[in-house]
Amino acid sequence: MRVTFALCVGAVLLLALGFFWFAAILPTEEVKLDRSADGIVALTGGASRIVDAIELLAAKRAQRLLISGANRSTNAKEIVRLHPEFEAMVRCCVDFDRSLNTLGNAIETRKWAEKRNIRSLIVVTSGYHMPRAMAEIGHQLPGVTLIPFPVLSEKLRAEPWWSSAATARLIILEYLKFVFSRVRMQLNPGAGVSD
Repeated sequence: MRVTFALCVGAVLLLALGFFWFAAILPTEEVKLDRSADGIVALTGGASRIVDAIELLAAKRAQRLLISGANRSTNAKEIVRLHPEFEAMVRCCVDFDRSLNTLGNAIETRKWAEKRNIRSLIVVTSGYHMPRAMAEIGHQLPGVTLIPFPVLSEKLRAEPWWSSAATARLIILEYLKFVFSRVRMQLNPGAGVSD
């Protein structure tokens, strides 16, 4: 009984310490890229992720962009309608996939990268989502150099995560998803890699 209790207390403490580590590594400032890559992947979900990724493409930080997890309304025609200045770039150099979650994003990114012989990749997603995205994509593409480009929401930039219940809940949920992903990768390292 004591051993079980001690193990439970230890697991809770480890989870709590891991959360504070996770919260500490989350990006809090915009990144200025000082290097280019073979490709860019933008994981959809936040309003400015796609625009930021296309701006990186327009700045010649890479030659091709994958917009991963795009819903049906997110397509070349709609992006050009909203941002006509990107028309030539979108028509020539942007690909889409319809994956439904971060693991799906990573699997589709691997297929896309392998098809195009991509050896370095800029990953564009929200700052709070970046650790899990990097872990999932890194697991799928262990030989590819990943360069994080976190997109920060105004809310997360303006106030600490603990000052808002909604933001704290978002960060805690993302941490639990990150832990689950890492455990899944450890228990089943080959899952999804050869799909």
